[in-house]
Amino acid sequence: MITDSVHEITVRLERRIRGMSTVAFSRPVPGLRVTVAGMSSPAIAALDAAGLPYRVIRHGPVRSLAEAAAARGVEVPDVVKTIVVRRGEDDHLFVLTPGDRVVSWPKLRALLGVSRLSMPDADAARAATGYERGTITPFGATTAWPVVADERLRGREITLGAGEPGVSVAVDADAAVAALAATVADVTDPEPAR
Repeated sequence: MITDSVHEITVRLERRIRGMSTVAFSRPVPGLRVTVAGMSSPAIAALDAAGLPYRVIRHGPVRSLAEAAAARGVEVPDVVKTIVVRRGEDDHLFVLTPGDRVVSWPKLRALLGVSRLSMPDADAARAATGYERGTITPFGATTAWPVVADERLRGREITLGAGEPGVSVAVDADAAVAALAATVADVTDPEPAR
C-alpha cells in the first residue's frame, strides 16, 4: 500500500520533471528518495543528506565559464569553480572560487601555513575526489577533504558542479559553506585580462 503510493508519486514526479531543465527540491523528505533518470549522483545525495535546499540545473556541455553562466542563467561570478589542491602525499583540499577569480597561491599558502601547494593532474584529482574534472564538487566526494571558500561567495546564490557533466546545482552560498564546515577567507585574485 505505502509502496504503491510511493511508486505512484515517483512515476508522477518523473513524468512531470522529464523535459524540465531546472528541478527544485525545497527540502528532503525523510525516507523518500526520488530518482529521475540521470539525476542521481553522490553530490545530490550529499546535498539531500545535509538538508540543503537546492535547484538542479541540466544545461548540457559548455566550453567556457561564460557559456556555463549563460546556460545556468547566472552571472559569471556565481559559477563557482571547485579547485582541487594538493598539500602533500594523499593530502588534498577543495578551494571554492567565484568564476571571475583565480586562486591566489601566496594568499592560500599563507592561510594554510605551508610553503608549497600544487594542483593534481586529472587522474590524481579523480582518485582524490571520485569526480572527473569539470564535475568536481566537495559534496559527495569520495573523501571529505577540507574546504576553503573565497570570502566573496558569501551572501549570494551560487552554482556548483553536481558530479555529472552538464549538470549543476544552485544553492545558497552561506548554507553550503556552513554544511561543508569551510574556512572562509580572501584566497583569490581577479581573473587576469586576456
